Amino acid sequence: MTLILDPDDPAGWREAPAVSADHSGSRLTDGLNPEQREAVEYRGPALLIVAGAGSGKTRVLTHRIASLIESREAWPSQILAITFTNKAAAEMRERVEALLGEGASGMWISTFHSACVRILRREAESIGLSSTFTIYDSADQRTILKRIIKELDADTMGFTPASAQSKISKLKNELTDVETHARNANTNDPQEVMFLEIFRQYTRRLRAASALDFDDLIAETVYLFRAFPKVAALYQRRFRHILVDEYQDTNHAQYSLIHELTRPVPREIVAELDEHGILVRGLTDASGAIPGASLTVVGDSDQSIYAFRGADIRNISEFERDFPGAKVVLLEQNYRSTQNILSAANAVIANNFDRKEKKLWTADGDGDKITGYTGYTAHDEAQFIADEIEALHRAGVAYRDIAVFYRTNAQTRALEEIFVRSALPYRVVGGTKFYERAEIKDAMAYLIAVANPADELALRRILNTPKRGIGPATETALASFAEQNELTFRQAMRAVDGLGLGPKVTGAISALANVLDEAAAMLVPSAEGIEAGTNAGAAKVSDVLVFLMERSGLLDALRNSRDPQDETRAENVEELVAQTRDFDRENPGATLVDFLTQVSLVAAADELDDASGTVSLMTLHTAKGLEYHAVFLTGIEEGLLPHQMSASEPGGPAEERRLFYVGITRARKRLYLSLAMSRTQFGEVAVAMPSRYLQEIPEGLIDWRQSPGMATSRGGTQPRALNARRGAPGGAWGTRDRDLERFSVTRSDKPKTEWANRVTGTVRDNGDLTLEAGDRIRHTDFGEGTVTQVTGEGTKRIAHVGFDTAGQKKLLIKIAPIEKL
Repeated sequence: MTLILDPDDPAGWREAPAVSADHSGSRLTDGLNPEQREAVEYRGPALLIVAGAGSGKTRVLTHRIASLIESREAWPSQILAITFTNKAAAEMRERVEALLGEGASGMWISTFHSACVRILRREAESIGLSSTFTIYDSADQRTILKRIIKELDADTMGFTPASAQSKISKLKNELTDVETHARNANTNDPQEVMFLEIFRQYTRRLRAASALDFDDLIAETVYLFRAFPKVAALYQRRFRHILVDEYQDTNHAQYSLIHELTRPVPREIVAELDEHGILVRGLTDASGAIPGASLTVVGDSDQSIYAFRGADIRNISEFERDFPGAKVVLLEQNYRSTQNILSAANAVIANNFDRKEKKLWTADGDGDKITGYTGYTAHDEAQFIADEIEALHRAGVAYRDIAVFYRTNAQTRALEEIFVRSALPYRVVGGTKFYERAEIKDAMAYLIAVANPADELALRRILNTPKRGIGPATETALASFAEQNELTFRQAMRAVDGLGLGPKVTGAISALANVLDEAAAMLVPSAEGIEAGTNAGAAKVSDVLVFLMERSGLLDALRNSRDPQDETRAENVEELVAQTRDFDRENPGATLVDFLTQVSLVAAADELDDASGTVSLMTLHTAKGLEYHAVFLTGIEEGLLPHQMSASEPGGPAEERRLFYVGITRARKRLYLSLAMSRTQFGEVAVAMPSRYLQEIPEGLIDWRQSPGMATSRGGTQPRALNARRGAPGGAWGTRDRDLERFSVTRSDKPKTEWANRVTGTVRDNGDLTLEAGDRIRHTDFGEGTVTQVTGEGTKRIAHVGFDTAGQKKLLIKIAPIEKL
């Protein structure tokens, strides 16, 4: 039997974790390339793994964790691995468990926010919070700020909930609280004074509701560690190996949290811990202190694209300065993309400075050339994309393995119009998420009000949902009564008889308060459970939700509504109930607070459904961390990529180039780059110039295609996308008028009729038009053609048409601009 030090075992030593006999040390490094093996096997205080896109960083991280446990260098509970999404954390946990089996239990593998929630729930009393504190999302924040701005008449000074939220978030990510900001504020500036009051009231209201926003989760943990070194020491002693993924995306608060966790524990605090019976034996050095934890960070400065969220690229580029003597390992072998795609990515990113030089390469061959396309308009570009997706699908590529990326959400309009007309299944990733739907937020507010009675925001949301005849005046009277009598909003609801309101309103508020109290009573464990320190005897989350939905009348109100959309809303609430049942089944003994915490930490990118069978449309920022067989990068134009707002920002064009690089490296086998010659912006058609970044890709890597007609430049000798001199002063393009003229769609040596098959956004209601195989039709854009087959039913009938000049197309019959000949 092998014993290993377990810092969380009172006895101090425990039998080493069972590791499958099939997994020896060599098994954990078999199949790794030399650089990956070095990253797994290195032992030292600090390690930076510079992991290029698709270089197997998740494999390296998981094998490094498994190696530490398997070699008896760490107990699982001594390992903290931090990722940026719940999906990545779950994947990492599954991989380590696959390598080690039960020997992996006890690790903390989570997002920054999840880890901080876990710490704060345990240590809440130290900073004056209830352990059942609520976590406010962006919509909750805006609701509070909207109320504050209205009360202060701050909207007359130009303040909006979104602008105030953004500024507050930025300050919190810099670890600047309201009092710190007040000391540095310019009190002679009325705008600054007003913002300070908004910030102060916002902070006060969150504290009164025992609530934290997402930025607080990390900031408050850092404050906790700095204010209470003995509390910090518990976690510094526990976590001896800290691993951070996507380190280039960390902001100042996250950076500070990592530094707090990796600090050594001074000798005097070690002595105090020892006196209180906390195990320190075997962890101290010769001086009696506990050395700082070993830190491994993984990232790629070339993929740092979140500066707008406060991410600081210096955190990774200056890692060796922060941790002198740190080991640096470069992972350059790519296991995702073809060499042509990687060569394009290498060529583009090489134009950025202040980066660690690396060249991605693959052993899998050159692959297909990149396909470039220049359309006349955004609809022309979208039709090309739709046609290529259909061609890929016919060749056996599943829709779910195809993605279309764009720089701004506004670009989806033309894409969606053409995709609908072309009967292409698609979903816009980053649209209205399930938990952001009003009816789901209403149902969640009921649960939050039960879990955290101090949460005024949740109570206000449900006060008249469903409608109970309680208006804004009554809500204000309740709030005033609570303030005057130093009660919480919930206590004021219980004491509503003393407000002198009408009997109907008084009865409605009192009934709601009783329902919430009854639901809260359902959550109390049995006497046996309380004695054992468990949740035994308490009602399941799903039972509490069903009780609240039925007794509140919310579900009945949706089911009985005449609004046809309310039927879907009722189904969404039922879906939430189904989800709580899944949660109860998968997490026996878990509490309502556990469920609310899980829901609040679901990130946008985690909601991607790989089995959806639809083409994914998303912004380049959302695409980070994903990969697809075929990728379409659209709108590669000046003003879009790089975005016009980046031009005046320090480091803006370099960050936009990293964004382009991220987009390129998402593609496994096929990459398409497209742009339009003209694009409608703010209701006006403007000439679109090709992006300077296209000039940075070697000519031989791209096979350019163009819309039919006189669409070439320089007398038809070059693709329009390369319609400028390479190596021009001030970047690839500069601002040369003659290039603008040469590219202009309004100036041509040939008549405009030469622009054949220009695609428009036209749609038509065809009513009950019926088509059959063999029918001849005429299409506004594609001309005449023959129907080869008709599939689908009702409003989803699809005509498969062979056009005389435009080739094969799929059309949604109900709205296609067609007529039967």
